[in-house]
Amino acid sequence: MISPDLARALAASGLRWTPRSGDVFMIPGGELDGETFVVSELTIEPREYLSGTILAFNGTTEWALDSAAVEDTLWLPREDQLREALDHQFISLERDAGEYLVRTASALGSGSYRAPSAPDAYAEALLALLRRNETP
Repeated sequence: MISPDLARALAASGLRWTPRSGDVFMIPGGELDGETFVVSELTIEPREYLSGTILAFNGTTEWALDSAAVEDTLWLPREDQLREALDHQFISLERDAGEYLVRTASALGSGSYRAPSAPDAYAEALLALLRRNETP
């Protein structure tokens, strides 16, 4: 998962989110700041009984929020979503000297972006393209 700072920078640079099942997000500020949530169409809760564990399928849980506006949330794109957003500009992902290196190429040139994790390297590459207005 990318850092919240990188997610904020991507959002500020124009990366838009259409929520889908499996997406991870945060609700910055307030008492839920720092908590991550996953978009899900169904909540499955393991319940322990003397007879064993069951998986309870729930539409929602009692403590759930009623709702949150997308504009009040912060999307934390997954590695596959970042790679998909890079589209044809993505060239390769390599491991180099304990870091990850993403290489890109476009009409405006090529680039290399390093980070300690693969998702952060993809995010850095996408951020650079968005800031150059090369919407992937």
